[in-house]
Amino acid sequence: MSEFFRKYIKKENYPVLPQNIRFKTNFKNCIYEALKRRTWKESEGDMEWDIMWSEKEWIHEVFDHVHLQPHQRINHFRNYAELCRKDLMIKNMKRYKKNLEKEGKMDEAAEVDFFPLTYNMPGEYSLFVEEFKKNQNTVWIMKPIGKSQGKGIFLFTRLQQVSQWKSDFRWKPDNPQAEPYIVQKYIINPLLVGGKKFDLRLYVLVTNYSPLTAYLYRTGFARFTHHRYSHNPEDISNNYIHLTNVAVQKTSNQYDANTGGKWDLRQLKLYLVSKYGLEKVLECFSKIHQIFIKSLLAVQKSMINDKHCFELYGYDVLIDANLKPWLLEVNAAPSMTANTQVDFELKCNLLDDVFTIVDMEKVLQSNEEQIGGFDIIYRQTPISMPANSIYSTYLGCYNQRTSNLKKLSKMAAQRLASTPDPKNKPQ
Repeated sequence: MSEFFRKYIKKENYPVLPQNIRFKTNFKNCIYEALKRRTWKESEGDMEWDIMWSEKEWIHEVFDHVHLQPHQRINHFRNYAELCRKDLMIKNMKRYKKNLEKEGKMDEAAEVDFFPLTYNMPGEYSLFVEEFKKNQNTVWIMKPIGKSQGKGIFLFTRLQQVSQWKSDFRWKPDNPQAEPYIVQKYIINPLLVGGKKFDLRLYVLVTNYSPLTAYLYRTGFARFTHHRYSHNPEDISNNYIHLTNVAVQKTSNQYDANTGGKWDLRQLKLYLVSKYGLEKVLECFSKIHQIFIKSLLAVQKSMINDKHCFELYGYDVLIDANLKPWLLEVNAAPSMTANTQVDFELKCNLLDDVFTIVDMEKVLQSNEEQIGGFDIIYRQTPISMPANSIYSTYLGCYNQRTSNLKKLSKMAAQRLASTPDPKNKPQ
């Protein structure tokens, strides 16, 4: 925004002066940098803030015990876990699909096919064993429901390996605190680039669940493994081959610190177009776009909406060899720690655009279709692309955030300068 709105809007025309906005966060990565770049002031008090970027734990421990002022904003919804805890996400997807079938919307229900076959452990262990015995050559993956960065994940092909997991401290009848897992059919045929597996980290911002209001960031990145892909039995336990998480890959002796194992989404999209053709790639990206919409609709009725809340989600999507996208998980606290300079600027720009949309300065009109690198994708109903466009999504398109922010700031400056309303005097 920040610099463009400050450049074009006169100080006396600001409804809320940027330097009067107080923020609070315990993060010292790109989040802190983006907050400081807006010239907002850091607050040391527990509740003396206008906007807070909190840890998820704060929501559980504090949110229900405090009274927020009407203007205060916080970066999580109360029950964000409905979308961001692996088992609850799958439960909500299954329920959404079943409801569509009950309503006779069979075609729509058939499109909710973007998550792997999944069982909750230990609750659905017997069901899983039945399925396992039907397909004994299948590779499965175990994931703890609440961890990130690849922690606790392992692949297996033999039931004995799960039995060993069952018998250790994580799952004992006398340990009610044992962490549940999910087990999923492993996607054995991922799309490869240079023989290596990758997944996508993509960003969606929700500012309201009633009515649902969601924005999609044009830019994201692919996260690559640093070892060539193999699903040979002897390589099943090699996380450097199978897990793309940076926290895992950076411990590899083949880790490339210059690129951080990442590739810009637009570059990847252009590469895929050159290899598979425009039509197939556009269809793939359109399906990814629909994953965002359908996953949000799946949890909309479960979410506790609150005017104080917004949330930036980090979607992890895998594309298989048939160019079919699969939703792996949704993160309520996507990493904002950068491992390269390019990564740093991407995340700072992303966060700056988030704060522009949240609009603590009260300079927007709330009907903008694009704000920086974000495009509105849902506002009560899905947002359609222009009739003459060959694209069905802006995902992976050129991100002209700078020119957009200049245009928005000039329009805001003209509007605010011509508004005699006393509410528009600086606070």
